[in-house]
Amino acid sequence: MPDLHLVPDMPSSPVPVAVLPEGLRPHLVDAVVAGGGEVVSPDRARMLVWTDPNDAAGVSDVLTANPDIEVVQLLWAGVEAFAALGLFDDGRKWLCGKGVYADPVAEHALMLSLAGLRGLPGRVTARGWGPQWGTSLIGRRVTVLGGGGITESFLRLLGPFEPDITVVRRSGEPLEGASRVVTPDGTLDALDGADLVVLALALTEETAGVIDAGALAAMPDHAWLVNVARGQHVVTDDLVVALRDGVIAGAALDVTDPEPLPDGHPLWGMDNAIITPHTANTEAMAVPLVSARVTANVRRLGDDRPLIGPVDPALGY
Repeated sequence: MPDLHLVPDMPSSPVPVAVLPEGLRPHLVDAVVAGGGEVVSPDRARMLVWTDPNDAAGVSDVLTANPDIEVVQLLWAGVEAFAALGLFDDGRKWLCGKGVYADPVAEHALMLSLAGLRGLPGRVTARGWGPQWGTSLIGRRVTVLGGGGITESFLRLLGPFEPDITVVRRSGEPLEGASRVVTPDGTLDALDGADLVVLALALTEETAGVIDAGALAAMPDHAWLVNVARGQHVVTDDLVVALRDGVIAGAALDVTDPEPLPDGHPLWGMDNAIITPHTANTEAMAVPLVSARVTANVRRLGDDRPLIGPVDPALGY
């Protein structure tokens, strides 16, 4: 775990940083100071650390009123709400939390994968011995949609299981640990024959609804779907039908559409569905990870070095 108190090569003069909205994540004030920053009002700031994932309009108002802010640090990998307002085209340097939470989210994806393949949903509620059932992950075919930090961490965790891994990523560039990498136009082929399908991709117009009835039909009937990305990647009604009719064996979801998943939703009553309430990365897990990222970027801004986690305005993440 990064030690925020070990701060070599501090900037020669404090970097003025605003942390807003005030009081929402007070630990980030310490993270700014640890990086050689000074917490100031937005009219004096070079950098803004925005702490509210649900208020994209609020950050827009702050930036309109304070045009001298050069850098905006968002704390989350999923920044689609900010992209939807066109904020990333304002000429500033925008940073997000890509890669910050990769390890805990990948760990959660592995847990959900093993739980599904090993039949834990039925055993959790069982009140008798029952028949033997379960599938080993060792040597299985795994398809991962997305080629970012979560996927990189997930592939490292999968290493000891020696699976045959196909990664679907926009660039098509090779990825360590993957047997092959294909571009999104090869998604259906990548789903065909997969024992496990894991979603770890950014939410964009192109990836919303990527797992629909057609995609589910392309998967074998013994396959498990794991989603640790965004609920909108999956057409929920299509998934309900697929689980009910045995099109796939099961689904393990840390994110849903809608979210939170309402009480009484059909997914709650399905024995072949595992749902965790968006806990692949909890607030407690996030505090040291995002603090280290803020500290690093404040220090880098003061040293005029490249910043970590830049948003690509054209891609929206």
